[in-house]
Order: sequence, then structure tokens, then C-alpha cells
Amino acid sequence: MPHAPQLTGAPVVRREARDKVTGTARYAAEHTPPGTLYAWPVPATIASGRVTAVRAVDALAVPGVHTVLTHDNAPELAEPEDPILAVLQNDRVPHHGWPIALVVAESPEAARTGAGRLLVEYESTDHDVTLTEDHPGLYTPEEANGGHPAVRKRGDFERSFAAAPVQVDATYRLTSLHNHPMEPHAATARWAEGHLTVHDSSQGSNTVRDSLARVFALDPEHITVVSEHVGGGFGSKGTTRPQAVLAAMAARHTGHPVKMVFPRAQLAEVVGHRAPTIQRVRLGADPDGTLHAVSHEIDTHTSTIKEFVEQAAVPARVMYGSPDSTTVHRVTALDVPSPSWMRAPGEASGMYALESAMDELASALGMDPIELRLLNDPANEPDSDRPFSSRGLAACLREGASRFGWHGRDPRPAVRQEGRWLLGTGVASATYPVMASRCTARAHAAADGTFRIEVNATDIGTGARTVLAQIAASALAVDVESVDVRIGSTDLPAAPLAGGSSGTASWGWAVHKAATELAERLGAHRGPLPADGFTATGDTEEETAADSPYARHAFGAHFAETAVDSVTGEVRVRRLLGVYAAGKILNARTARSQFTGGMVMGIGMALTEGSAIDPAFGDFTAKDLAAYHVPVCADTFDIQAHWIDEDDPHLNPMGSKGIGEIGIVGTAAAIGNAVRHATGARLRELPLTPDRVLPYLP
Repeated sequence: MPHAPQLTGAPVVRREARDKVTGTARYAAEHTPPGTLYAWPVPATIASGRVTAVRAVDALAVPGVHTVLTHDNAPELAEPEDPILAVLQNDRVPHHGWPIALVVAESPEAARTGAGRLLVEYESTDHDVTLTEDHPGLYTPEEANGGHPAVRKRGDFERSFAAAPVQVDATYRLTSLHNHPMEPHAATARWAEGHLTVHDSSQGSNTVRDSLARVFALDPEHITVVSEHVGGGFGSKGTTRPQAVLAAMAARHTGHPVKMVFPRAQLAEVVGHRAPTIQRVRLGADPDGTLHAVSHEIDTHTSTIKEFVEQAAVPARVMYGSPDSTTVHRVTALDVPSPSWMRAPGEASGMYALESAMDELASALGMDPIELRLLNDPANEPDSDRPFSSRGLAACLREGASRFGWHGRDPRPAVRQEGRWLLGTGVASATYPVMASRCTARAHAAADGTFRIEVNATDIGTGARTVLAQIAASALAVDVESVDVRIGSTDLPAAPLAGGSSGTASWGWAVHKAATELAERLGAHRGPLPADGFTATGDTEEETAADSPYARHAFGAHFAETAVDSVTGEVRVRRLLGVYAAGKILNARTARSQFTGGMVMGIGMALTEGSAIDPAFGDFTAKDLAAYHVPVCADTFDIQAHWIDEDDPHLNPMGSKGIGEIGIVGTAAAIGNAVRHATGARLRELPLTPDRVLPYLP
């Protein structure tokens, strides 16, 4: 029988922890082959138009500058699948910050100095960067992100809403948000005998390899992409980003290895952002709280380069039962950087609006907001009518209420005060879909009694190595310390990216399959192993392609206590509690880290993070961490994460659901609802900065 520390669920310490704190873990920008040159990107300073001239004489005169790449001399690329990768291919400027040149030098200092001495001339055209609910360019796309239909209707919403005795009709606004992982987007590229090797800061090196193979017209077998250690991504590294293409392009042009790191201030305009949304939510209910009509309508923006539609209305198709419903997404193409994935895309934005509206409905009914949610908790998914494989929302709400002390709460707003501080509490639900993709893995038993797992998973700080070792050790019934895990290279068995809270489910499924087959072979073998050991493989193509008759989602409940300074309008989160139903928790230590990390990000979404676009110049007004305020330790007083035991046999062999994103989903709404309880004022635009809060205080 295996020892307890190896079992899935145990709080095993992540195995790369010491490497990271001692600096021996190498990230993309920390690989420096002999002869490496350094590249500095030059962003466009107009929002729309074209480059008419790039004068590089002064830049090339800087000691150490090797070359300047522009659309006039850069290597020609094949058309990429993602248009944001078509860099330095023509003179068009689709938005502020678009890369228009690359200065390559013998040191990063020389490259940066040279970039500052480039003289760029433009022909500007009129631009439009402002999203409004009546924008003439708004249209209804066929699909929102994730392949979700842009429009879904059930019953007759307008008739039902008009007849509802109690109604809520409210509009909520979210500004653009930025991912800002700790490690900026970076790549080191070198060519050798026709083979391209790239160390890239990516959430999935197979995806990067496929992109590079396409644009450079190479067989993927002639490319190796390594993403062994990645310092966070939050979705911004989930697709191939321009640094990999630019570094490889410059390396081919110069004949030297080239290293490129996007400066922090440029990230907002080249690696995606959470798109702003204007969300109208309408709820119609009986006086007892029973919902009859639910409508969630989204307006958002995309770029002129490609269509990306934040799927913020999709959670309303999952959360609460009603006979009549409509959910609609509309989008307009503006002269803005392309939006993209950011932690819990769709759910984070959409659940802020939906859960705020549910709180408004509870207030209108004079009903406890937890009881309102429990009353409308459906047995089947409202949109598809499929039964849930498991739905632990009610258990999360009840457990959270007990832990938080909810039932002693005075429901009246603006009645609790400590000196100048107005106190309030709020609650919100959370959900995130369960997903898994095809993955392959290899499991090897060596003659010396050790084991090796190989899978091209990506650890973006979640502890993937450790959890995969636990999954393999449990399947093999061996000690976890005897299992070596190798990840983060396209030379390993192909695997999907780390995204959509699907990484562990996808990789773990293949690892479990390979390890189980290996265990069976070992069990049937008698005597010592051969010198080269035994190897087994796992491929989950058949399992992940099968349609499930169940709707599969993780659920959670967030509880917040806030204090609002009646003099300055400052909001502080005194307590934050999350309780989750996410299948079997595979590692208690890393899971708690993921849940609390999501909640901290939710604090930022609620209180500090926001980035408007300057209508005159077309650029983001908050580009770096001096202007874009992420939460710090002083903002996170008391954060607790707990989970309920959930046995769901309809998921994967581990019984697990994704946990990387659900922590952010309900946090902002819970904080906003707590601020309303503290002040009596309902603010419907995030973040709740002092300048927004103060006018509503007595």
C-alpha cells in the first residue's frame, strides 16, 4: 500500500520550490547561448494609419547596435493563423503599441538606446477607441469565445419580464483589465543547421511550435520550443505572442541567437487584455423570489485585426433556473489592441454583473441573498437541460455561511459603523466549466526502481509537476519521491496548454492512463526488470472526444466583509472567504494557493485594477505596475479558502475539476455587494476606487 504523502489530495510541497527561490530555475530570458544578441521592440505611437518612414541612421550609430528590422527588411513570413503574429510585414498600424521595428544589439542597454533614437514618420488616420452601448458599429457575432453561440433564447423573456411582480433592470460596467504576470513575455531563439530552438514564456509550447512552423514554413519536427519554467500567465501566454516570432525572425536575419523581453510598459498593447464590457441584466421574479425571467446582454469591443468576443453572458445560461431567458453578446471592432484571455474569461466579467443583480433582487424582495440563490438552484443546467454531473453550489453557500457567521448579519444597509469606517458584508456565487483536451504521456519504470513521467505540460506557477507526480505515484502504488516528472518541451509527448482550468485534468488523465498501464505490466512481470526498463504510453484522444450526457462545472461561494472610509471613500476588505466544490482536490497545498490567488486577483478587479483608453491618443492610460495597481499584502488582511468533499464519477480518473480560475469569479461581486451593504449605495462600475465611492457617502 502507498504511503500517505504520495496519495492525491496530500499537501505535498511543490518539487521545484527550492529551485525557484535559489535562482536555479531558468526562465525564457535566462538562457544565453554564446553570441547572443538582444532585441528591443519599438511600438507605434499612433492609433491608426501607416508608417511612412523609419530613419535608423542614429540608431545604427549607437555602439553595439547590430541591426534594425522594419517592414522594409524583416524576413517575410507566411500568413499566421493569428493575425497578431504578422509583425513587421507591412506598413499598417492597426492600433497604438503595434510593433513597427526591432533594434538588435550586443547588449540590452544598447538595444534600448538605439530604439530611442529611431525616427519614425507616420500617416495618421482617424481612430475610434471608445466603447459605448449605442456605438453604431455594434453587431451580433455568430459566436462568442469558446464556441458559445452569441445568442441563446428560451421561452418568451420580454413577456415574462413585463409580467413579473418584482423586477431588476441594471447596467454594469467594467473597464479593460491587464494580466501582468510577474515574468514578462520573453523568448530566446537560435537557429542551428536548419533547426530552430526557442525558449519561450508560454502556457503551451506545442501551440508556439505550431505557430512558428506555420509562419516560417517549417516542418514542426525542425522546431523545439521549451517552456520549462513560466512566471505566470493568467491567459496572456495561452496563445503564441509576438516575442517568439520576433526573436526567431531576428535570429534568422542576424545569424546569432537573439533574446527579446517585452518591456513591462508595452505588455498591455501586445499580449491581450480583458475586454471592457457594458452589461445589462434584467431579472423578473415572484414575490417569493422564484425567478421567471433572466436576461443578460453584453456589449464589448474587439480589434480591427481579429474578432475576440468576451463570453460574459454565458454564466447566466448555467447559474439559475427560469422558464424564460435571453443571453446576447454584441461587439464592435475598434482601433484597439486585440483583447484576449484573462483569468476566467467570460465568467469573471459576467458573474460580477449577474451576482450584483441577484443581490439587487434580494434587496428588492427583502430576502436573504443566500436564500434567494438556494431557491433558484436548478437540478439541470438551464440552457441545455442536461443534468449536472455534480452541483455543489448549495453546499458551498451553506458551508460558507456557517464559517463566515452570515446568519448573525443585520440585513439593513448602512447601519454598522466603527468610527469613520462603514462596515458591510456581501455574498456571491461562482462557477467555472469543466474542460479537458486530448493529451499524450509516457511512463517509464527503470531497473533501479525509479519512475519517469514525460508529458509536455506547462507549470505556470500552479505546481503541475508535483500534482502529476502524485497522480502517477497513486496509480503505480509507489512513493511519490521515486517519480521524476519531465515537462515543458516539445520534445516530450504532446500536451495541451495550461489554460481554461483544464491543464491538470488533461495532463493528469494521460499520465494516469500511462501509469496504470505500466502498473499492470509491472504486476504481470516476474523477476528483475530488464536493463532498459518498461515504458507505457497514454493517449486520451478517445476519452476526451466523447460527448458527456452531463453538464460539468465547478461551483463556489464567496463571502466578503468590507470597511469603507466615510471621509476618504477608501474601501478595505477585512475578510474574504471562498468555499468551493471542485471535485477531488489533488493537492491541498497547491489548491489553497490557487484559490487564494484567484481571490486576491478578484480584490484587484473590485477595488484597484482598471485601465481606460485615452480617446485622443488611443493608448492605455495604465501601462505599468506604477499606474496599474494590483493588490499587495496590505490589501489582503484575512483570506481563507475551503472546499467541500465532492465525489463526481463523471469527470476523469482523478475525479478532479479545474481550480485555477474559479477563485476570481465571484470575488468582485461579493465585495461590491458588501460595499452596498456598508454604505447603502449601489455602485455599478468597477473598480470601486475612492473617487467613485466618495460622492455616494453621507
